[in-house]
Amino acid sequence: MMKQRFRTSAIALTALFGFFVGSWLGCSPALADKRVALVIGNSAYKSAPKLGNPVNDAALIGGMLKKSGFDTVDVRQDLNAPEMRKALREFGARTRDADVAIVYYAGHGLEVDGTNYLIPIDAALETDTDVYDEAIPIDRVLVSIEPAKQLRLVILDACRDNPFSKTMKRTVASRAIGRGLAKVEPTSPNTVIAFAAKAGSTASDGDFRNSPFAVALADHLPKPGLDLRKAFGFVRDDVLKATGYKQEPYVYGSLGGDDVPLVPAKPAGVAGPQANPQDSIRRDYELALQAGLREAWEAFLEAYPDGFYANLARVQLKKIAAEEDRMAATEKARLAEQDKVRLAAERAQKAELEKAAAVAKAAEDARIAAEKQKQIEQAKAEAAERERKAAEAAAAKALAEKQAVEKAAAEAKTKQAAEKQAAEAESKRVAALSPPPNSPPPADLPRSVQLELRRVGCMKVEAGTEWSETAQRSLTLFNKYAGTKFNAKLADVDVLDALKAKPGRVCPLVCDRGFKADGDACVKITCRAGYRINDDNECEKVQDKKPVVTREDSRKRDAGRKQIEAAPAKPQASGQIICNSAGCRPLKPGCRMTNRMAGQSTVGQVEECN
Repeated sequence: MMKQRFRTSAIALTALFGFFVGSWLGCSPALADKRVALVIGNSAYKSAPKLGNPVNDAALIGGMLKKSGFDTVDVRQDLNAPEMRKALREFGARTRDADVAIVYYAGHGLEVDGTNYLIPIDAALETDTDVYDEAIPIDRVLVSIEPAKQLRLVILDACRDNPFSKTMKRTVASRAIGRGLAKVEPTSPNTVIAFAAKAGSTASDGDFRNSPFAVALADHLPKPGLDLRKAFGFVRDDVLKATGYKQEPYVYGSLGGDDVPLVPAKPAGVAGPQANPQDSIRRDYELALQAGLREAWEAFLEAYPDGFYANLARVQLKKIAAEEDRMAATEKARLAEQDKVRLAAERAQKAELEKAAAVAKAAEDARIAAEKQKQIEQAKAEAAERERKAAEAAAAKALAEKQAVEKAAAEAKTKQAAEKQAAEAESKRVAALSPPPNSPPPADLPRSVQLELRRVGCMKVEAGTEWSETAQRSLTLFNKYAGTKFNAKLADVDVLDALKAKPGRVCPLVCDRGFKADGDACVKITCRAGYRINDDNECEKVQDKKPVVTREDSRKRDAGRKQIEAAPAKPQASGQIICNSAGCRPLKPGCRMTNRMAGQSTVGQVEECN
């Protein structure tokens, strides 16, 4: 875990350094004329278990800084307290004429009463007061980089669990010894301090070759044009997800308002490489391949159970199983051979020797078979690895071809859109210069509108050349049944176009009782002999009345007749038919048709019921 933790910090420094220094050098050539760095990795602690990561990561980060063009890169490993103070003193002298100064530290750290300390390898820290004499305060590191003119960057990978705090004796009960490191707020401008985990918490080394923090930094900080602050936001999100929301990286300090990307954005019009969704799976596969352990491949298959790389991982597991079988068979053969020698030395009987020889031979045969199986699985694994590399190369080629096709299509689409816009602009210009071909002269427009109103059944009188009140009422009827909202006081081209768009009658045809609608005309209803028109304006058979002889009290008959004569007359169905946009139907019993008035003019007919 400590090894993975240190690799996390190493990659974090790589990304951070690339970001800050790349920003200063890429954005302003006058900056970062001289760049210096101090890298310290403490692993071989004398009073605590040895750490596996810091020394290796210090060598990795030192080499990265040298390849990045730093003027001076001082890599120190396993320093005691005097050596750490001397290294910081010498580094402070080099920063006096430097523009960029970076200090990277990997090892144990400790927070006492709100102050952070870096722990040399010879520190014993038997009591809480020993930290003042045996450890290096973080302020001493900040003093060493303070002379730098442009950028001061400190990266601390010292957020791991500290073994000294568990054995350290407390001389004062109120003295606080924190978990992890304490929050730091730089007082000088352009000074940034990066922690692998938020103040007061510890960082995870992860289960693979690189920690979640290192993987996230490597994924986001090198993105072209991505500002540092936003990149660290993506790093934070990835690390939180990878650690089950237990670890949160943090950066203290501030920069200016301009975007400072690690990799400058490419000029406009240059298509950049598209992210391959298989990159993260491929990286994890290569990490498991480097580990070469069954646990690593099982963890990989748990994370990615399906797909091309999952099949490759299963091939690698078969290879490991074959090796384990070979080793087991070899051990069994060795034990059998030992038994054979022992039996011979003890002058065992011939049968026992033969039996032991048979067992040894069987074990040897099994070993040979296991060896052959291992070679077969090794060949399969190598073939699968070659197939993987070929597939990745093919995918990269296909992606490049796809990008080229998309770029050509985008350029063609842009050109086509420009040509279309030019054609539309020319068409509009020509249309604005020439009048509509079928538009009637303004003097004939009212008559044309009235003719169309007669055609759709909204006007009964003959069309005139003036836009009269009758024409206005007819247009109002058209608005009602066609669902339009034209101004009835004005006859314009839009009204004429809307009327011409109607293929048939719009306003309903209303017929009197005894007549029915037939197309655009009312025709008389003719019933055959013995039938008559009823209240629903339909033909019904006439019922013959038979005389009925009854005897009843004349006084009762006279009273009933008087009562009927005194009662008001019941409304009778007229037999008329009313038509609207839904169709034509007879008037309901007890209803009559009345004219609807607008002022002193009739604008339509409606059904009125008691």
